[in-house]
Amino acid sequence: MSLDTVVEDIREEAHARAEDIRSQGETRAEEIESAARDDADEIVADAEDEVEREIEQLREQRLSSAKLEAKQKRLEARRDVLTEVRESVEDELASLEGDTREELTRELLEAATVEFDDGDDVSVYGRDSDEELIESILEEYDDYEYAGEYDCLGGVVVESEASRLRVNNTFDSVLEDVWEDNLQEISNRLFEQ
Repeated sequence: MSLDTVVEDIREEAHARAEDIRSQGETRAEEIESAARDDADEIVADAEDEVEREIEQLREQRLSSAKLEAKQKRLEARRDVLTEVRESVEDELASLEGDTREELTRELLEAATVEFDDGDDVSVYGRDSDEELIESILEEYDDYEYAGEYDCLGGVVVESEASRLRVNNTFDSVLEDVWEDNLQEISNRLFEQ
């Protein structure tokens, strides 16, 4: 075997070996590239899923927020309507006149008298414009005297030093009791729930 032949065999073997290494390198590079593409696709899919979840969560938060805001506005509107109704009732009570005002004042005073003992000096307060009315009613009661003005829509506040008792039978207090006791029914009627 000549030296040239040996050199040629070595070269061919080196070329074959180099070709085999290149082929293995290309295969490995394709595998790595394919794995990288798969990883990238998975990362993109995960990111898209995360974005979708965030979008859905944000949408739910905004929807919930909008519903809460709408509910608060409805409640505010209802509260405003109830306030207007209450003020309207107060105006009606304040403007009562004549026999109706006298009858109600008389009934409220009579209801208060049961709380006091005979012989007690009893002071009666009322709306300034009702002074004459209250004094005329008090002519029928011994030991009862008009004592002055009380800021109210009408009715009376009756008290006695002896029994240390005060009875608030004003239109305001009666309205407050009736309003509180019937607020749900009033609301239901106004808003047809």
